[in-house]
Amino acid sequence: METFRAQDEIKNRVRESTDIVRIIGESVELRKAGVNYVGLCPFHAEKTPSFSVNPGHQFFHCFGCGESGDAFSFMMKYHRLSFPEALKELARRAGIDLPERALSKNDQLRLKQRERLYAVNEAAAELFQQTLLQSPVAEHCRTYLLERGIPDQAREKYRLGYAPGPDQGGWSYLTGKLQKKGLAVADIERAGLAVKKEHGGYYDRFRDRVLFPILDMSGRVVAFGGRILGEGKPKYMNSPESLIFDKSRLLFGLAQHKEAIREQRRALVVEGNFDLLSLAVHGVENVVAPLGTSLTRQHVRSLRGYCEEVVLLFDGDAAGLKAAMRSVPFFLAEQVEARVVLLPQGHDPDTLIREKGAGGIEELVEGALGLPEFVFDTLVKQHGLTLNGKNRIIAELQPLFKAGDSRQRSLMVAHFSEKLGVPPAQMSTVAVETTRRSPVAGGEIQGSRFKQLSRQHRQLVDFLILYPELLDELLDAGLEAVVRDPLLLDFITFLKQTAAAGPCTPETIFSALSDGVERDYVAELFMRAGTVEQEDGAWQREMCDELVGWLRQRGRLQDEAGLLQQIREAQQAGDQEKLMELLKRKQECGRKRTEFCDNMLKKE
Repeated sequence: METFRAQDEIKNRVRESTDIVRIIGESVELRKAGVNYVGLCPFHAEKTPSFSVNPGHQFFHCFGCGESGDAFSFMMKYHRLSFPEALKELARRAGIDLPERALSKNDQLRLKQRERLYAVNEAAAELFQQTLLQSPVAEHCRTYLLERGIPDQAREKYRLGYAPGPDQGGWSYLTGKLQKKGLAVADIERAGLAVKKEHGGYYDRFRDRVLFPILDMSGRVVAFGGRILGEGKPKYMNSPESLIFDKSRLLFGLAQHKEAIREQRRALVVEGNFDLLSLAVHGVENVVAPLGTSLTRQHVRSLRGYCEEVVLLFDGDAAGLKAAMRSVPFFLAEQVEARVVLLPQGHDPDTLIREKGAGGIEELVEGALGLPEFVFDTLVKQHGLTLNGKNRIIAELQPLFKAGDSRQRSLMVAHFSEKLGVPPAQMSTVAVETTRRSPVAGGEIQGSRFKQLSRQHRQLVDFLILYPELLDELLDAGLEAVVRDPLLLDFITFLKQTAAAGPCTPETIFSALSDGVERDYVAELFMRAGTVEQEDGAWQREMCDELVGWLRQRGRLQDEAGLLQQIREAQQAGDQEKLMELLKRKQECGRKRTEFCDNMLKKE
């Protein structure tokens, strides 16, 4: 019990110290709308913003898919963290020391493992950086970077480093130096920097490579990308995935370039780290690169939080074509505008920008082809427009049709069927989807039991959710005696239990509710309440007084109804003494009712 209480206390402290608009704004572009902030939901594909953040209640809600919660919920859902990991991260950002007693032993162990991996990667980044900057063994690497047009300022900004080869530093240069710093070799291996030998011992994963630290969106080093110097394969090598690194979610350069992408409303995607560096050095900073993998749907979703359009800058070889083709369904599914540029033969972004400058890149981008059109044109070139070719084109277009929503699908079927000269019905092997069910149907929210309460009882529920600190006043006014509805009585009990465990606020009420229609009801209430700014407490004070008056009046009416029943029973029993006592009480009730009415008239 004490552990749960400690966790609640630290959770409330961290929540109060967290700006949810800033936390969500790192990943979702938000604009102010009244007292709320709105943006495109990061949890489902949409064109029109239905995602709303209420800074007053430190809370978010999507009216499209139903996702909602506080800063902890967002960190857990968007960044795929456990609750202890989200708590630790938000506490770190808020500068709050997290007491270990607030977490279970398993949670403590996992968090310590993550922190050790961050520490190993940071120490490695510093060592690689210092080696590149000062060590004689890195002279050829410094020369290589200068020849590729990477100045000292760019080396510092992107924290480039160098891992010596076996001839200069031995097979365990990094591993040995990190161990001397007190870092455990098991953690160095878990971070992907050391590889265990078959017969014992360890050797460095990265050797004779220029190193690119890979940052998460909070700016911490989670992995490395290494480009070999000289001959050898693979040309590029990335750290393996770990507790803190998921290559399907992170993009190289996004942490450094997110503001430039937001400002220009467009992201350029290139294939290699040096392509990105070269563009950035020449002033094109709205650029990112996948980490040794094709673009994933999560990559596209991450970019959607920062821009309206993505342009793929891929080599014109078979690999570039394949990469562009593979990404189309993700852009359609996430409803992100995408275009593609196939670079001139023999060029990559690095060579092109060094030859033609930023203007040459901009000229290509402006002439970029829409991604579906690019796919179609590519298929026509591959298969031709013979009968057999058309059949192959139709078959390969199916993933695009399935990825789009019903509107996109209808448009593509009509457009491409005309280009191929075949009836629209023959373009698809699956039935056309005529309706698209929202992940959270409106009927579910309408099914909330709170919405089935009487108007006055719903008013009570809404008020207590928004202003639970006034519960005691309503209880003193006879709330539990007046209310007879089982749902409302259960809700009052829930509020009392929540208040007994610690401060009862709208946020703690929401957090305590399990996922479902009641939680959705509270989410909608928060957003409706957030549309009107209440600069002082006058409104809630007036509302509370009104509810107190209503409760007292209802209480008197109930008392009188009870007295009347007792009077009838006394009359039937012939109990004159009890009858006279009850009649006096009824007279007193009438007097109090008159005084109450007089007081109400005076207030008016």
